[in-house]
Amino acid sequence: MKSLKAAVVVAGSLALAGAAAPAFAYDAGHLPPMSLNGAVDTLGKNPPTVKDLMPLQHQSDALDTENKDSVLSTFNDTSDTLNRGLLGGRPLGR
Repeated sequence: MKSLKAAVVVAGSLALAGAAAPAFAYDAGHLPPMSLNGAVDTLGKNPPTVKDLMPLQHQSDALDTENKDSVLSTFNDTSDTLNRGLLGGRPLGR
């Protein structure tokens, strides 16, 4: 129940802050175009260079299972633990 009350307080605070903030118009002139015609026009004025189109020169180490700090290694360790039937150090009740 305490978490529900905390959520209500946060939501109420955000609503009050939104109501108290002054409204203003935002100038979107510096943003990239969001339409196909605008994108084609931008590419026509500023064509991409070879450097923009080159693939990554260095492969990521995130999927290296030999590296113990990689994302895939952590996922592997977690799935191995779950496959053994333990969750938080307790049996899953087989």
